[in-house]
Amino acid sequence: MWILIPLLIILVLFELYALALQCRNGHSQWKELRHFRYAHRGYHDKPRIPENSMAAFRRALQNYYGAELDIHLMRDGNLAVIHDSSLRRTADADVEIEDLTAADLENYRLEGTDEKIPLFSEVLELFEGKTPLVVELKTARGNYNELTAAACALLDKYQVSYCIESFDPRCLMWLKKNRPDIVRGQLSFGFAKKTNGDMSIFRRFMLRNMLFNFLTRPDFIAYRLQDRDNLSVKLCRGIYKVQEINWTIKTKEEMAEAERHGNLVIFEQFDPRG
Repeated sequence: MWILIPLLIILVLFELYALALQCRNGHSQWKELRHFRYAHRGYHDKPRIPENSMAAFRRALQNYYGAELDIHLMRDGNLAVIHDSSLRRTADADVEIEDLTAADLENYRLEGTDEKIPLFSEVLELFEGKTPLVVELKTARGNYNELTAAACALLDKYQVSYCIESFDPRCLMWLKKNRPDIVRGQLSFGFAKKTNGDMSIFRRFMLRNMLFNFLTRPDFIAYRLQDRDNLSVKLCRGIYKVQEINWTIKTKEEMAEAERHGNLVIFEQFDPRG
């Protein structure tokens, strides 16, 4: 009896853990999305072609790749394509994208080139009827509902194949409730303390192990390749047969490893075709 009780407790806890990882599978959109490799922030080639630039997206299309990109909600309700909220790294400016308007973007150039920060609408117009997009929602200042709603409203205006992902589970919760037809994915990685020092240990643990899945029911998990030796990733795949996407693939060897497991790849800094 003293042995059975601890075993029963362990089994119950494991079942609760597995239930917390619930995913959705079988979305019809995978028939198209699985046919492509995705260029990370566009098919950039620094310093000549900066990340998340129209030049990088045109280059992805010219090589018949899909593209991954990042979007932020600006002050005027428009959506900008850029990775960081701060423009320090990408445009050498001490300002945040959330404080700007579409008209303001004309004042900034990307990484010392003539490329400006694109509007999401410009990228959608470019990709209409062509290769798919992996759209990452970059939340800031608690704008997860407004950002997700604005992204969906704009995507509805274009004939573009896409899926949506975010590190913020609240975006996926909005999609699950309001737009269950859209392919949605949970982004995650190791959440090391040195790179996420301002985040609590509890939050890092929950996000690293995707323990909000029971609330979001993602169609895929987008996990950093170097961190994917994770029990939660294995259970999501083993129990729920969820699609996995790996980022950021930087060599042919990493790509081969990911694709050997049936995973889609988000790549940069090399040509997957050699």
